Amino acid sequence: MAHTDSFRTIFLNYRLTVIIFAVNMITMYTRLLQPPDSSILLFGARGTGKSTWIRRHFKNAVFYDLLNSRESLRLERNPDILFNELKLLKTGSWVVLDEVQKVPALLNEVHRLIESSGLRFVLCGSSARKLKRTGVNLLAGRAIVTHMFPLTSAELEQDFDADRSLIYGTLPIAVTGNDPEGFLTTYTDTYLKEEIRAEALTRNVGSFSRFLEIAARQNSQVTNISNIARETAVNRTTVQNYFEILVDTLIGYWIQAWKLKRPTKQISHPKFYLFDTGVARALSGRLPYPPTQEELGPLFENMMFNEIKAYLSYKKLRYQLYFWRNYDGMEVDLLCETKNSYVAIEMKASREWQKRFNRGLNRIQIELTPNKVKCYGIYRGDRPARFDNVDVLPVMHFLKMLWDGNIID
Repeated sequence: MAHTDSFRTIFLNYRLTVIIFAVNMITMYTRLLQPPDSSILLFGARGTGKSTWIRRHFKNAVFYDLLNSRESLRLERNPDILFNELKLLKTGSWVVLDEVQKVPALLNEVHRLIESSGLRFVLCGSSARKLKRTGVNLLAGRAIVTHMFPLTSAELEQDFDADRSLIYGTLPIAVTGNDPEGFLTTYTDTYLKEEIRAEALTRNVGSFSRFLEIAARQNSQVTNISNIARETAVNRTTVQNYFEILVDTLIGYWIQAWKLKRPTKQISHPKFYLFDTGVARALSGRLPYPPTQEELGPLFENMMFNEIKAYLSYKKLRYQLYFWRNYDGMEVDLLCETKNSYVAIEMKASREWQKRFNRGLNRIQIELTPNKVKCYGIYRGDRPARFDNVDVLPVMHFLKMLWDGNIID
């Protein structure tokens, strides 16, 4: 117990340091997430800036920090204390429950307070696993699920450096701090200790740690769970559970393969993307080294996927992202069906765009209605071009068009 208390003290001190840095950061970069009019469930991985955003926009809210073990134990022993402490607040008052997954039973009290007192809540969490596993009231229809991501190019504006973001990602402290490698190493270590060991999400932390390295090295690629199970030396079901942990703790996302309506042989395995390229490099053990040519492609794809996912979320567009690949080697990195068209995107870390990069985009135009497919190539070169109905754009050009609403709308 003493060891656990000591670790939690160290972690709380570390978290306070992160918050202080993040508060300084917020004067430099304004987040795109807008404060709501009604209650929200705000999810996001640790370190994305949720607490800083909340403290900026809800200065007068009643605040409960459930990462404080004394506070969480007090409410866990008797959840209806929350109802008794808040029921006399004025209708429309704001209440913040930070790290709400620590005491899932509080959601029932939140439900009561919304219904009986008209209170509004910001329920903030870095994991949905406990909430889902305990089957608690998830406030369907009473709180909008919202996500916060690492800093985007639109938030960093002129300070966004694509090459640096490939290496260190865009978590606020990795961007603003003077030791991004140290921060990212501490971040991944803290994730293992605080989220995985302390929350007992898996009993075998050693095998999970091996899994993390292998999964990170296969980031942005088609995921073969059987192969990862062999390399990790655990069974397939355990690997599937490990991936569920990553999704539930908001460290990564699945993207499914697009299925054409007509019968054809296609790749059906999904892809898995980690939420930040810096974290991916730290988990893979490659952070101290310059990215190899083999690493650059997946990292570039990972960076662009995360930007597009953040764009869809912040713009409140409910479109799903897919990839497409068939057995003769044709592929498209991202495919998005919008209200009026399809958007197909191929991403290459190359400094020069080669015509052969268009093959998958050309094929998808044949498979789908050609005049309803907008095709884009993204690369690390300097000049836009157009080949075979494909708009080829430098990364910064593409990102500007994306956030202006000219790519996906």
